[in-house]
Amino acid sequence: MRFMKAILAAGLIAGISGLQAIAADAVPKDWPAIEKAASGQTVYFNAWGGSENINAYLEWVGGEMQARYGVTVVQVKLDDTASAVAKVIAEKAAGKNAGGSVDLIWINGENFVSMKQQGLLMTPGWATSLPNWRYVDVENQPTILTDFTEPTEGLESPWGGAKMVFFYDSARTDAASLPDNAVQLLDWAKAHPGRFSYPAPPDFVGSSFLKQVLSEVIDDPARLARPVDEQRFERDVEPLFAYLDQLHAVAWRSGKAFPQNYPDMKQKLADGELDIIFAFNPAEASAGIRAGELPDTVRSFTFSGGTLGNTHFVAIPYNANAREGALLTANFLLSPEAQLRKQDPAHWGDPTVLAMSKLPQADRAAFAALDLGVATLTPDKLGPVIAEPHASWMERIEAEWRRRYASGN
Repeated sequence: MRFMKAILAAGLIAGISGLQAIAADAVPKDWPAIEKAASGQTVYFNAWGGSENINAYLEWVGGEMQARYGVTVVQVKLDDTASAVAKVIAEKAAGKNAGGSVDLIWINGENFVSMKQQGLLMTPGWATSLPNWRYVDVENQPTILTDFTEPTEGLESPWGGAKMVFFYDSARTDAASLPDNAVQLLDWAKAHPGRFSYPAPPDFVGSSFLKQVLSEVIDDPARLARPVDEQRFERDVEPLFAYLDQLHAVAWRSGKAFPQNYPDMKQKLADGELDIIFAFNPAEASAGIRAGELPDTVRSFTFSGGTLGNTHFVAIPYNANAREGALLTANFLLSPEAQLRKQDPAHWGDPTVLAMSKLPQADRAAFAALDLGVATLTPDKLGPVIAEPHASWMERIEAEWRRRYASGN
């Protein structure tokens, strides 16, 4: 009898496990059931932790999630998103296909491609099934559906936009002298030795600068939309490194050292060590002014021919422990309320991924009333978007940069 009970119990457990596996693989549709299951869960949100205003925004998100849904959101602060990806890879290798340590990741580019190719992400289509997806501007922001040329396929949910913008202090630098493309920037640096630099890769902002320059100097930009061709890689990147060789000779500290990251560049602009810096958020200068980190004479400019732009996302690993809580959090990040607060320079200043035409009138009015800040360019002044190269380019140019220059740091 005990033997039969054991068999029945084992069968019941197996049946429950099977249902759970099916549920984990299915696109989420029963939202009330998801909210109920999420209550009491802790979501470990792995996100870059290098910005105080972004960290403060995520603290606000955590407070709202706790108050509304009983979900605790813990930000795991990262220096590099790849470390979170490595955690999931290690768990999969160890056979830990449930109860993973990463529930939600702030991600895009090569890290997304890596997780997608290795089957480390939750069900395709989960993002497009979120209730707030109906507000997303897929018509006018094509980078929402392709991440560094890789189709997103609903494997990640957008929550902000990014575009490279340059900053300068108008009290020290004449606006008429500002460069309008990468070649002019090099000429400007030669005319103003020691007054420009960029963070050393693999810092995201520094690597983005390399891609901006490469996009402008490569003889056939269309090749950047495809994976790296190893047979012609050296020829393709020769103009980039010829450019950098010249730039380093006249850069801050003669290219023997580099700023750590954007906050370090921002401090150097405030201290008068650098005259031109850049960020991947059009509102960073206004946010810095408001926080007292930059003088109120700092202004923004961009290149008329375009600068690099993309969308950043959140993704849920295939083995997330708090799957329902992660879904709720991703959905909340897409809400008009959360997107409005995020675009407000007083909190972050990150551009929204929502289409104003899809929002209720009250939400449209709230977005229209936002004061973007004295140093923030209006959307019509940001210039065209240069699409991100295929993700394979970042890894290869970072490796080549290290081979050529890292020993000199």
